[in-house]
Amino acid sequence: MTTPSPHKQGLLRVLDASRYVTDFKKGLLAHLANPRRAITVCFPVEMDDGSVRSFFGYRVLHNNVLGPGKGGIRYHPDLTLEEVSSLAALMTWKCALIGVPFGGAKGGVVCDTKQLSEGELRRITRRFIAELGDNIGPHTDIPAPDMYTNAQTMAWIYDTYDAMHPGRNNRPVVTGKPVDQGGSLGRQDATGRGVVFATEHYLGIRGVNGHRSLQGLRVAIQGFGNVGSAAAKALVERGAVIVALGDSQGAIHAPEGIDPAQAMAFKQRNGRLCGMPGTTNISNAELITADCDILIPAATASQVHADNAPDVRARLVVEAANDPVTPQADLILHQHGITVLPDILANAGGVCVSYFEWVQNIQNEQWTEDEVLHKLRERMSRAVGQVLRHSEALQNDHPDDAHAALLRTAALALAMERVSCAVLERGIWP
Repeated sequence: MTTPSPHKQGLLRVLDASRYVTDFKKGLLAHLANPRRAITVCFPVEMDDGSVRSFFGYRVLHNNVLGPGKGGIRYHPDLTLEEVSSLAALMTWKCALIGVPFGGAKGGVVCDTKQLSEGELRRITRRFIAELGDNIGPHTDIPAPDMYTNAQTMAWIYDTYDAMHPGRNNRPVVTGKPVDQGGSLGRQDATGRGVVFATEHYLGIRGVNGHRSLQGLRVAIQGFGNVGSAAAKALVERGAVIVALGDSQGAIHAPEGIDPAQAMAFKQRNGRLCGMPGTTNISNAELITADCDILIPAATASQVHADNAPDVRARLVVEAANDPVTPQADLILHQHGITVLPDILANAGGVCVSYFEWVQNIQNEQWTEDEVLHKLRERMSRAVGQVLRHSEALQNDHPDDAHAALLRTAALALAMERVSCAVLERGIWP
């Protein structure tokens, strides 16, 4: 079965959720479905061997009615403007849902970081930011790390922008910076920890397989990068058992449990998880259907689709990645009694702590890690509670509608209500 692109999936979901938004003004959907601004740049970079290569970069601002744009910058050889636009829209809903005063944005450069030196990456980054010019800024559009970018990339962005705008407090132009450059404590693990905070609060209200906490629950995590590894560590701290872990090379399985610290040490030594002593090698496809209580897709989009959704054995799927469950799979999982905590809710911890970093930079302060995590838990718990209540209201109003029963529908409808309300309150100008 052909899976629609993430962009088309996002449009389908927005269109579906709009049916459950009250007082949705005619024509507003078309506005919210399209980006406010999309920029494509092409720039030359001198390579280490003295040759010159051209690179394409994108920056999309989807919506800024709630505040400046906010969204990551990713470096990937298959990056497209359509993908960036889809992710920017996702950020709009995520910010509205978690309650931070940002709009949605996203950007990136078409390149393969594994084939580039640090010097080449630095020159690509600086030239890309110079090309964007005043289209980013502390109060207009604020980048952050994403796929194959990190704190070092953000430091280069900050330094480039600062050189172009001397005499100002430019630290808020980008989040996810190194701590000594104004980064926030707790930012690196924020998305993974936010996933766990959201899961904990959901369990406390609805439970899974009779459990109201993570203690003793079996978890499979696809993706062992920054998000997956942080989530795995926090889950084990709370008594969960990691029965399967996957990375881009494959996956491992151990019914008795996998120690995330040992798994990370093994991966750092060997470049992969497969082959770790005390575990059995499995494929990532087998991980998706592993016997577990909670499945956490923390890798790439469309990992749970119409073909494998009927075989998922977890009772709760928590989307740590963006768009890992397709629209068709959403309905199939629901039919099998499996709940999905959607991406715009479950993985909003990263943008939440990015907001905290921005606030600290504006105020020239630095909070303790305990303060950051306490505030993050509060935001995640509040958002989960709001989505669950909205879901119950939608189901009461539409008792025979499968889409109304999805938490994704409730989350998107709630976020769209907040954005559309802000648009109408501000007024259509001129």
